[in-house]
Amino acid sequence: MSEATPRTLEDLVLRDRDHDCDGFGPNRVCVKITAVAELPTRFGTFWFVAFLNNRDEKEHVAIVHGDVIGAADVPTRLHSECLTGDALGSLRCDCRDQLQVGLRRIAEGPLGLLLYLRQEGRGIGLVNKIRAYALQDQGLDTVEANLALGFRDDERDYAIAAHMIHSLDVASIRLMTNNPEKIEQLTRHGISVRGRIPHAIPPNEHNRFYLETKAERTGHLLDFDAKPRLPEQSDEVLVDESS
Repeated sequence: MSEATPRTLEDLVLRDRDHDCDGFGPNRVCVKITAVAELPTRFGTFWFVAFLNNRDEKEHVAIVHGDVIGAADVPTRLHSECLTGDALGSLRCDCRDQLQVGLRRIAEGPLGLLLYLRQEGRGIGLVNKIRAYALQDQGLDTVEANLALGFRDDERDYAIAAHMIHSLDVASIRLMTNNPEKIEQLTRHGISVRGRIPHAIPPNEHNRFYLETKAERTGHLLDFDAKPRLPEQSDEVLVDESS
């Protein structure tokens, strides 16, 4: 990285042009910013920041609202890709609702960040996700289905997200999540997580069991009667970074 502090997203592209580092996490993933562009959406106008990683050349995107470079306590959402939910509106999960509510909440504030991570099916990929769906149709829950296919219940690696936040020079974040594992992994990789903004989506008849499994078996902090609220309205939980 250059000695001068980047002040625009375009500066970050120039800074990262020849970027290479030891990487983050056990897989030593190194990402670099390769392109930025402004994009109007139905939720607001954002800057899209494209990242490329050196391990498998997967492309990830940071969706940026406001000036996050050097900013502290930035409301941040990590969203893992879900083709069936995000694009096709599947009712078996709450991914599309989480994505849309996250973007809307970020756009309502002065600044915010959503990282769209290419980790389909909790990191097992699209084909295996469909296989897991078939096992769920036979009576397994989401955890049991992943285990039956030879995976952990969640194969996602948030070291990529930690490197992306670091690359954007964000000083600290307030994480929009119900998943304590995200906070733990980001903190482990040196990201200052100053608070947790609950991100609860009311269940529907098709995904209630899926969400109950998240709460009971993977430690998600879910309130099934909650309604989505803006960051300044939510019951934010402070995070003790010393623990």
